[in-house]
Amino acid sequence: MKHTLLLSLMLLAAASLASAQITAPSTDVLGAHLNYGRGCTACHSPHSGSSGNGKTRSFQSAATGGIALWGEDPSGLFGRTISTGGGKFVEVLPTSMSATTPDVAGMLTCLTCHDGNYASNAMMKNQVYEQLPSTYGTSSQIPTLMGTTGATMGSYLSQHPMGLNATVGCGGAEQWDCTDSNGVIRMQGINASRFVSNYGFFMKLDTYNNKAVVLCTTCHDPHTMNVVTISKSSTSGLPAGTYATMFFLRAPYNPTDTNPQSNQTAQFCRQCHADKSNEMNGGTAGTIF
Repeated sequence: MKHTLLLSLMLLAAASLASAQITAPSTDVLGAHLNYGRGCTACHSPHSGSSGNGKTRSFQSAATGGIALWGEDPSGLFGRTISTGGGKFVEVLPTSMSATTPDVAGMLTCLTCHDGNYASNAMMKNQVYEQLPSTYGTSSQIPTLMGTTGATMGSYLSQHPMGLNATVGCGGAEQWDCTDSNGVIRMQGINASRFVSNYGFFMKLDTYNNKAVVLCTTCHDPHTMNVVTISKSSTSGLPAGTYATMFFLRAPYNPTDTNPQSNQTAQFCRQCHADKSNEMNGGTAGTIF
């Protein structure tokens, strides 16, 4: 009787996890970044970087396209100051694409299109125009730009903290019991390692002045919109496979999961917000799909 019950529970758990996996995305994984079919060349000029997109010579001298062969003009953003997280986190953007700080590739490149204040001539139309998964619903006009709510021009004050001053550490009441080695976070504590075995740690934190910092690319992978792959060699406790995600997020994230007990979207946020996790609050619940 006990063996039968245990087997049933194991099968139920396996079915729960399997429901989160997808074998083949119904749309191109580049999603909205297909940009009317332009695809990779919407952002990159594969042969000559910025000059390949016909930018002005003054821009070419400031940014030669050496950063990922970037083809968009970020010069309107150079040196701009933005405040996020209610104004508590101030970021002064790099003065050129040749700067060596991680916010060049992690923020400046993103804002050449996703800024609603300084780079409005380069931004998209603030609406989703590509074919999206059915789980996204019928909404086409959503706020996809930084610095704007989607209807009116605004500021960065309501945006998630990011930049070279938005640091992540270990210890204390709000952070994981992890280890921090010159800005490299390792989830090795009792609660941190338990969280990794329940969900994983997919954040791509950058390092500046020996501290881990949050940038746009910390949470987002601009090349895959609707799917994330977990390999067999991953430290995640989730089974290897392809999982549904949204908004180019780097980990399983599906608020349209039909299971009312699903906590996968909360788990994504808890990767950094440790004090909101089950593990740090003495809970035993894992990841539920």
